[in-house]
Amino acid sequence: MSAAATPATGQDRLWSVDEHLQDILAAVRPLDPIELQLLDALGCVLVDDVTVPVSLPPFDNSSMDGYAVRVADVAGASEEFPAVLTVIGDVAAGAADPLRVGPGQAARIMTGAPLPPGAEAVVPVEWTDGGLGGGPVSGMRARSLAPEGASGEVRVHRPAEAGAHVRAKGSDVQAGELALAAGTVLGPPQIALLAAIGRGAVRVRPRPRVVVLSTGSELVQPDEELADGQIYDSNSFALTAAARDAGAIGYRVGAVADDADTLRSTIEDQLVRADLMVTTGGVSVGAYDVVKEALTAVGDPDEEGGGVEFRKLAMQPGKPQGFGSVGPARTPLLALPGNPVSSYVSFELFVRPVIRTMMGLEDVHRPRTRAVLQADKALTSPAGRRQFLRGRYADGTVTPVGGAGSHLIAALAQADALIVVPEDDTSVEPGAEVEVVLLG
Repeated sequence: MSAAATPATGQDRLWSVDEHLQDILAAVRPLDPIELQLLDALGCVLVDDVTVPVSLPPFDNSSMDGYAVRVADVAGASEEFPAVLTVIGDVAAGAADPLRVGPGQAARIMTGAPLPPGAEAVVPVEWTDGGLGGGPVSGMRARSLAPEGASGEVRVHRPAEAGAHVRAKGSDVQAGELALAAGTVLGPPQIALLAAIGRGAVRVRPRPRVVVLSTGSELVQPDEELADGQIYDSNSFALTAAARDAGAIGYRVGAVADDADTLRSTIEDQLVRADLMVTTGGVSVGAYDVVKEALTAVGDPDEEGGGVEFRKLAMQPGKPQGFGSVGPARTPLLALPGNPVSSYVSFELFVRPVIRTMMGLEDVHRPRTRAVLQADKALTSPAGRRQFLRGRYADGTVTPVGGAGSHLIAALAQADALIVVPEDDTSVEPGAEVEVVLLG
C-alpha cells in the first residue's frame, strides 16, 4: 500500500472524506487465497464454487421413530380396526444391511435410518400400540431394555400414504448441483453444508490479521492503579474489538510511550503477524505526536518499505489521519486520531472497509439509510466539515446521543448509528431527514 502523492500545498490542503477513502481502497487488495480446514474457514470468503458430490440425503430415510410399512398393509387402519403387522426387526441409523419388508410385515425404524427395501412409508410410533397390545403409545422402549420389542406384532391405528415421514434421497440437494457460490461468507450453516457433502477443507481468502496499538505515555492498562494525569487505555480495546467485529483476527498491543524510536521498534516487531497495522493517537500537530514523527521518517512511498502520509480531513471528529505502508512487505498502516470517538468513527469509515476489502467482500461498507431527526433543538455543524454524530436509530427515526465532543465514550456506548451532517449544512432542524450509518 502506498500513500498518494502530496501536492506542494499538501500540508495545508483539507482532504474530503471521500477522497481519503478512495485513495486508501485503491491501494489495498484482497489477501491471497489459502486452503483451510472447515472450522478455521469460519467467517472467511469462499474463493471457488463448490458443487455437490453426493445427494443429500444420500438415501431414503425415516424422519420419525416408528415402523416402516407397505402402504397397502395399513390402508383403512383405525383404532377400532387396526392393521396388525408382523415386526421383523429393527432398522437403526447407520444400518448397513437393512431388512426387507414383505406383505403383512413392518420393521421398527429410528429417525435417520435408511428405509428398508419393500417399505413405502413410515408410521410414527404414536400411531401404534408399540407392540404392547394396548392403545396408542408415546414412544419406543429401548432395545437394551426390551429386545423383544423388535419382534412380535404391532397394531397400526392410522393409514399412511406413500412417502409419508420419509426424507427422499436428494430432497435436500442433488449431486452435481451448486452447493455454495464463490464469494459466499462461510457462517455456521455453510460450514454444516460443506461437512454434510464431505468437504473437510476449502479455498478461502483468510481473515486479515490486524495489529492495533495505541500511543501515549499517559495510558494505563485496565485493572492497574491510576496516577495523577493518567487515563485508562480504551482505544486499543475498542479498535481490536471493532477489527474482530469486521471479520478480522485482531491483535491488541499494549500502549506505547511517547517515544518515536520505541514506536518504530514496536511496529517492526509486530509486522511478523500483521496483514494490517492500525495505530491510534499521535497524529496531530503537538510536540509529542510520536506516530507522525516516527512514521513520516519511515521511508519514501516509492521505495522499499513504503511510507506513511498524514492528512487533514474535512470531517468532525477525526480531522488528522494517516495512511501508507511499512516494512519490507509493504504492510498497510492506518494511523487514526487518539480521541476515543475520533478513533472509532475513523475506524468505521476507513479501517473497516480495508478489512472487508482484504477479505474479498464486495460490500465493504456499513449499511446506510435515511431517517427523520428527533431532537429537542437543531443540530449545528461547522461549515466545510462532514460531521458524524452519535445516535440511536429506531423505526425510521434517529435521536442524537451525547454531544459533539470527541472524548464522550459513554455516549458512544449508547449509540448504534452515526448521523451524517454534510459539509454544506451548518444546521439541521428537528424533523428533517438525515443520512444515517447503521453500526449494529
